Amino acid sequence: KSKVLSQFREELLSEGILHEDDTIGTDDGTLKQVVDSRFLRARKYNLRDAKKMFIDAQNWRQSVKLDELYEKIDPFDYPEREAVFDCWPMWFHKLGRPLNLQFLGGLDLQRLSKEGVTPERHWETIIVNAECLTREILPAAAKKYGKEIDSVLVIIDLKGFGLSKFWQMKHLAQKSFQISQDYYPETMGRLVILNAPSTFTIIWNAIRPWIAKETANKVDILGADYREQLLELVDEDNLPWAVGGKCRCESEGQESEGPRCHTSATGPWLEGR
Repeated sequence: KSKVLSQFREELLSEGILHEDDTIGTDDGTLKQVVDSRFLRARKYNLRDAKKMFIDAQNWRQSVKLDELYEKIDPFDYPEREAVFDCWPMWFHKLGRPLNLQFLGGLDLQRLSKEGVTPERHWETIIVNAECLTREILPAAAKKYGKEIDSVLVIIDLKGFGLSKFWQMKHLAQKSFQISQDYYPETMGRLVILNAPSTFTIIWNAIRPWIAKETANKVDILGADYREQLLELVDEDNLPWAVGGKCRCESEGQESEGPRCHTSATGPWLEGR
């Protein structure tokens, strides 16, 4: 596999598909190889298919002017950030392998619009949030712990989420799945779904065609009594209180405001910022 990885990287460079100063992934040479290997793993080490996937990702990055967008929007500090995360709680959190938590019961895209965040602006923040995973979050976590960390644990809590909210965000969810699978492959190590409602079978049947077989195999669906199983995956101190952990992300003197895990962005990726 290391030989295939070397050949893949050499071909990308020699054919002008990848350049040494490209921002796809990270500037760290070792981790850049990890980025390359994600595309190979996603295509079962088929060089031709992996190369096509990489080219498609590069073309997409150019089409959305991703580097310019990332300079314009700091994923951890932009004016609408609190409104975005209040209306669609979806964020990266804490130590070790990063967590990506999404509380879809709190989804309220209509409120987000009333807050002055246009659908176009919201989509830009979603793209930047996806990009910061490979550009900042995973490299920072790997550097902090001195080991390869190239994926996240995704936890989706469906408490309070039903068909009406699903139809509200269906198109956005489909686009989000698409960019994650096609342009940031193999970054989801595992997906855990909590509090699946009685209508989940309908929802799952709707989203299943969007999801690659390899991604579907990483999905665990837990019932309402999930805490012990979740603590096998995440240390209690790093798990937000809302899903059974102890973390509340409260700053000194701010206890009265309540837990703010979804806006804290706590993690080694904030060091030196």
